Amino acid sequence: MYIKRHMEAVLIDLLSQYPCVLISGPRQVGKSTMTEHLPDADKRKYITLDDDELKELALTDPKLFMQLHPPPICIDEIQKAPNLFSFIKLHIDKTHKAGDFILTGSQIYKLIKGIDETMTGRIALLDMQGISLSETTGLANVPFLPSMEIYRDRKPAAPFDAKAIFDRIQKGSMPSILTGQYRDSARYYSAYLSTYLQKDINDLVPGIDTLKFRRFITACACRTGQLKNINAIAEDAEISAVTANNWLNVLETIGVIFYLHPYSNNLLKRTIKTPKLYFYDTGLVCYLCKWQSGEAASVGAQAGALLETFAVSEIIKTYYNAGIEPYLYYYRDVDAKEIDLIIEHDQKLYPIEIKKAAVVDKRIASTFKIIEKSGLTQGTGAVLNLSDTLGALNADTLTIPISLI
Repeated sequence: MYIKRHMEAVLIDLLSQYPCVLISGPRQVGKSTMTEHLPDADKRKYITLDDDELKELALTDPKLFMQLHPPPICIDEIQKAPNLFSFIKLHIDKTHKAGDFILTGSQIYKLIKGIDETMTGRIALLDMQGISLSETTGLANVPFLPSMEIYRDRKPAAPFDAKAIFDRIQKGSMPSILTGQYRDSARYYSAYLSTYLQKDINDLVPGIDTLKFRRFITACACRTGQLKNINAIAEDAEISAVTANNWLNVLETIGVIFYLHPYSNNLLKRTIKTPKLYFYDTGLVCYLCKWQSGEAASVGAQAGALLETFAVSEIIKTYYNAGIEPYLYYYRDVDAKEIDLIIEHDQKLYPIEIKKAAVVDKRIASTFKIIEKSGLTQGTGAVLNLSDTLGALNADTLTIPISLI
């Protein structure tokens, strides 16, 4: 079964405008599958540079490679032969034909480094992650911003209570699990770590100690939704802090983790500077932390951080799926005042709290007043929670079920 991706419409639109579209994201999130379901899929050749012979040809004789594989074409794992970009540029400058190239790759920043500045105006970039909650509940994709008008009429195809949310958190967002192709998520994630992720990790850090890396990524998973603490991670993994920092860069490069950086400006001088660490896929977190059911994930000491990870990741997907770059932050100052998430949009700051509760205390939103000191206008705030109905704490703050993201 193929779950139609929200990003597909954006991709089709970009292909009608740009000669080249590059889709980056971790392995197994459905990049190739989506391109194979495009309306013009039968007219486009699909090749992958995971094929050693094709990769060798692309690296040693890119001109011949382009002659043998002319557009329209989709080239998967393009980061394995970044020298192809200059030849793609030459072709684009000759033909100026929209939709000639779809490129996909699983090493985000390495990909971007391979794009010469002269590709500006010739290429569109899309970030892709696993299947979003709205893609499986039948809801239209809307970049998340607190709004009564947007969320008042949104209703999932099936009821989504707290148990269903944590079941989905434990299951994760990988298409192979959510489509039912694989029923045993633990077995799937075990293979995912030892094969797909290991490929990209070895490309970036040849000869890496796989046992130490396994301890390292587990230590990271146990700290999702928390402040980045390199020394603690290094101690748990029995590696140096320098190595831990380098390996964190690897996880970020291959799209496994991301950071929320603290919001700060000249008027907010007491904010802390440390970013917060998150995983995109909560299924991988649950596997690494040995939570084998949604119920187990919901009752542990880290349940709140896990729910926050899921909510922030789902919000990011609503922007990625619309082809929009999100501007997301968190707030914490030296007085321990904190806002889980701040969305910056059109010169407004939208404060968000995320709570593992169905009933929300009205005092939760009191910290939102800090935004008045930032010099920017405060947009509508929200408390994301485990209720099943949209509500409001006051005229400026909504309570929005996480199931409606």
